[in-house]
Amino acid sequence: MNAQDLIYLDYQATTPCDPRVVAEMLPWFTDSFANPHSLDHVAGRAAHDAVEQARGEVAQLLGAEAREIVFTSGATEANNLAIKGAVRHLLERGDPRRRVITVATEHKCVLESVRDLAREGCEPVILPVRPDGTLDPEVLARALEVPTLLVSIMAANNETGVLHDLAALAPLVRGAGALLHSDLAQAAGKVDVDVRAWDLDLASVSAHKLYGPKGVGALFVRRRPRVRLAPLFSGGGQERGLRSGTLPAPLLVGFGAACRIAREEGAQERVRMASLRDRLLAALRAGCGDVHVHGTLYGRLAGNLNLRFSGVRAVDLLAAVPELCLSTGSACSSAEVVPSYVLTAMDMNAAQAAEGLRLAVGRYTSPADVDRAAEILCQAVARCRATGSSSPR
Repeated sequence: MNAQDLIYLDYQATTPCDPRVVAEMLPWFTDSFANPHSLDHVAGRAAHDAVEQARGEVAQLLGAEAREIVFTSGATEANNLAIKGAVRHLLERGDPRRRVITVATEHKCVLESVRDLAREGCEPVILPVRPDGTLDPEVLARALEVPTLLVSIMAANNETGVLHDLAALAPLVRGAGALLHSDLAQAAGKVDVDVRAWDLDLASVSAHKLYGPKGVGALFVRRRPRVRLAPLFSGGGQERGLRSGTLPAPLLVGFGAACRIAREEGAQERVRMASLRDRLLAALRAGCGDVHVHGTLYGRLAGNLNLRFSGVRAVDLLAAVPELCLSTGSACSSAEVVPSYVLTAMDMNAAQAAEGLRLAVGRYTSPADVDRAAEILCQAVARCRATGSSSPR
């Protein structure tokens, strides 16, 4: 099957690099290839300046200052640096607190970072969510009754697209004297992000989730009041000593361009995404029957649909639609042949969670793509139901 025959509906796993982003990156691979840390000559200073311009673009998208942005290889590294780095620094200073809190539906790299800290004497606490995927503020407040070092709550879920109300949750964390970190990988460029309004201490982003290149991301580190981190690894002291290593200037230029485009076009794009998402859902409901959407449609990313077709396992449905690029959930855990832990945390049984399917429209999805995808899916659902490729209830 040729690539042009595929319909891509997995924009939460990754996005294609915007051609405008690619055009800005290309010269930095070939003509202007100098090391951005080589400040002794003109070529190095030019690369340095391009990196700093990109840092400013990332900062503007987040509502931060440029000097609060630390570049990383992606959101996974940024999440590890934020959680482990902040907690380790506090422990090294003799802080007596040990509790570290996160949420059951977080990305695996956040959950595992919090759990890893148990080996260093910390108390990981994983909070449950409500059936709609949101965190109950009262549950968070009770958890914070024990002195806490850090709380990590994502802005938008990578499977369901459900949004947490960080502006409402942040005062609880601040009142308890804990640091607040948020994984913004799915939110940045897709909703209006403001690290100041959300009162975040730390926040992680990734370029490839917003039409930039893979292999680069960033961590927002609050300057006032200042947040301090212990670096994850040793090196030449780049990025204020927090993340050593030569910065990939071409990728960062692309990251900055992607952030600028998202800032300038994001509001209009979200309206189009929501329209396409609603069109797809209406077609699926009309043609398939017994469709269940996971989470509210009103507090989620504009382009996301996480749903199930009753009686049809997601793995069977995916096998029946090779021309569609969809997923059963997080691409990072797709090797596991188990129901989504995000959906089971939302009070679904194993059979229901095994039916969960993630669809996400994006910048290059057309109305024709949506209509054709709905037709293909409904035909496949009918075949699966007729042949008994279904879940035990």
